[in-house]
Amino acid sequence: MAWRAFTALCLVLCSLLPAWASDTLKIGAVLSASGPASFLGEPEKNTLVMLQERINAKGGIGGKKIEVVIYDDESDVNKAVLAAEKLIKKDQVSAIVGPSISGNTLAIMNKAAEAKIPLLSMSAAEKIVNPVTPWVFKTPQSDRLAVQGILAHAKAAGVAKMAIVTVSDGYGQSGREVLKELIPAAGMELVADEVYGPKDTDMTAQLTKIGGAGAQAVICWGTNPGPAVVARNRAQLGMKTPLYMSHGVASQKFIELAGEAAEGLVLPASWLIVADQMPDGPYKTLLTGYITDYTSKFGVAPSAFGGYAWDALTLLAEAARISGDTTPQALRDGLEKVSGFVSATGTFTFSPTDHNGLDASSFAMVEIKGGKFVLLR
Repeated sequence: MAWRAFTALCLVLCSLLPAWASDTLKIGAVLSASGPASFLGEPEKNTLVMLQERINAKGGIGGKKIEVVIYDDESDVNKAVLAAEKLIKKDQVSAIVGPSISGNTLAIMNKAAEAKIPLLSMSAAEKIVNPVTPWVFKTPQSDRLAVQGILAHAKAAGVAKMAIVTVSDGYGQSGREVLKELIPAAGMELVADEVYGPKDTDMTAQLTKIGGAGAQAVICWGTNPGPAVVARNRAQLGMKTPLYMSHGVASQKFIELAGEAAEGLVLPASWLIVADQMPDGPYKTLLTGYITDYTSKFGVAPSAFGGYAWDALTLLAEAARISGDTTPQALRDGLEKVSGFVSATGTFTFSPTDHNGLDASSFAMVEIKGGKFVLLR
């Protein structure tokens, strides 16, 4: 009887142990695999599934097999919050990757921090890591780097008067703040500041105002489908003012949505989408290997957004290697010590004051020509 009681007690105690104490490392993911932002979440999900198989075939992370628990937030902020709570309380994950959307990340990041679980966001808004929150990191390039790239290109083209049209969600609001800061700092005049809603289907009113403001170039800041509408409306109005896009549309999906109106548009983008145009070297080898494996498995090439998921999982593996452990605290501490780590989006060097870890070299300036992204040299 005593042995049975002891065995029962052991089973109870084992059930109370956190998930990270088992032989499996649980990593949560909140992705927009469906809904309006599925062009972000689908390649992210596919990449995580592919990497999980590859990492486990090589022995896992820190000697543990990984289990990536993926929840689809359906591009909805409330569902993202519910998914994060489920990952923290029910699944007891050791880390969370995602969400895909900036607004969804901003809604859950404090929950991860309160639970002391590292969050590796796959959203771009600078607000996610500025100011730095000890438990929150992100893999996409910050909008500040993207804006700097656009403004450098525009200034070289002689642009002195700039207009902006931004979406009124978390990504757009963050980008708008940076644009309003950096355009005057670059010596340019901001002559128009227009905003549209995430579900708006016509932006001719905003573009008409911009057309009357004397802008020499326009920057559109948003993710699909809004920017494609802006591009099509611009073409319908016969506007010739150069139009820049943000890295939030750096996928073939945008070109499909915008059609011929995408021709000639310029934007900053991850090197992944122009890997075939890069000079030979280790970075190109990494990217082309990822593209080949992904295309072989899913029948289509990955987008830059899939690259953000590649970064998230490989960075967690690197953090475990550095710290020698896979507890949430060890993964967090290891992430902050990552230095010179080459991944899909660029070379990451985190620190206590930098939880994005990328610089301007992580971006390429590209132009859309003939329905393809072409590297500007």
